Amino acid sequence: MDPKWLEWAKSLQALAQSGLTFSPDPYDKERYEAIRHIAAEMMSTQAGLPLAEVSAFFTAQTGYATPKVDVRAAVFRGDSILLVKEKEDGLWTLPGGWADVNDSPSEAVVKEVGEESGYQTRAVRLMALYDRNKHPHPAHPNHIYKLFFLCEITGGRPESGLETEGVAFFEETALPKLSLSRILPAQIARLFELYRRPDWPPDFD
Repeated sequence: MDPKWLEWAKSLQALAQSGLTFSPDPYDKERYEAIRHIAAEMMSTQAGLPLAEVSAFFTAQTGYATPKVDVRAAVFRGDSILLVKEKEDGLWTLPGGWADVNDSPSEAVVKEVGEESGYQTRAVRLMALYDRNKHPHPAHPNHIYKLFFLCEITGGRPESGLETEGVAFFEETALPKLSLSRILPAQIARLFELYRRPDWPPDFD
């Protein structure tokens, strides 16, 4: 879960972003700019990041503030699950990433699997919808919803993509070192449970 300071900073940034989008009053806009600056200072101080970098990140966020959507695929082969190795940190995760505009969640996850693993799939079931903030991931400046889909392989072959450098299936008891910003061991364990019990409804926070 996020530390309180990060929760407060994200809340202030969201208020400022939405206020700057909709307020017609120039004096209110000045106040919202000041709130955004306070949020940036909080994050810069607590996270040890340059203030200019955090301010630029916040300024780039426009429109009504809503959570971002991260889609992930659970692709099983017998008692093993498909993982990809991220170039960014050298750690393993379920294939997936941000949902793109004009893609449905299922279309987005199928595209991500293809780009990151080389496998062609189809999404057959929503397994879980989690609020990232409610799970013990490392802190992140965005508020993120994580959607996990059960996907079945329809073709293709294992092949790394632009953002990955490894593709492999792993048994539940022999997982590699995971990219905890993207996936947690407890989440993979739960996906195995949901896979074995197709009559169970999707998990959600």
